Amino acid sequence: MTAAEVLHYLQREIHTTVAATTDKDGLPVTCAIDMMDADENGLYFLTARGKGFYNRLKKDGYMALTGMKGEDTMSSVAVSVRGRVKELGSGPLPRLLEKNPYMQEIYPTPESQKALTVFQLYAGSGDWFDLSQKPIERFSFSFGEAQAESEGYFITDACAVCRACEAVCPQGCIDFTSVPPAIRQEHCLRCGNCMEACPQNAILRKKAK
Repeated sequence: MTAAEVLHYLQREIHTTVAATTDKDGLPVTCAIDMMDADENGLYFLTARGKGFYNRLKKDGYMALTGMKGEDTMSSVAVSVRGRVKELGSGPLPRLLEKNPYMQEIYPTPESQKALTVFQLYAGSGDWFDLSQKPIERFSFSFGEAQAESEGYFITDACAVCRACEAVCPQGCIDFTSVPPAIRQEHCLRCGNCMEACPQNAILRKKAK
């Protein structure tokens, strides 16, 4: 999936997310925010200028969010995104209200809608995590000017191929056909069992290149 396809999935299939910002003391604050639109340039949502959420967005210009879809944990897809936001104002508001008509029940009159303003999450990175697949499926993505920053566990040349890591990997995602063996990042839970079990200290946690 491309980054644009993931953002469209988040907007259309998940829609309601839990967004995180920080308060004046740098402490995390969460709130439920609907993603109103998406394209290759990012995500679009709205809020009222009188809300604390608006003030936090303006203060930091940054937010993180997570949305999930599924009947239970083992059927769920989770998408997490973090990045820079900017206020677009009321210009895109008619388009967003047309695409999300339920908002007109919350703000039913033109006068009440004057409180609303649109934001765009325009440069960010994120992670797709699908527990409905066997083994699990995950990947990182980025959009705008941001670069995907994916962390993971990697096997170094110090590996003696003792296979101690194989016994503790819950997803069986270590490939011993390569030299040194490789952890298939697209299936890895990043639990760290392999690193703890390795008697050679041949497994390191680092950012993927």
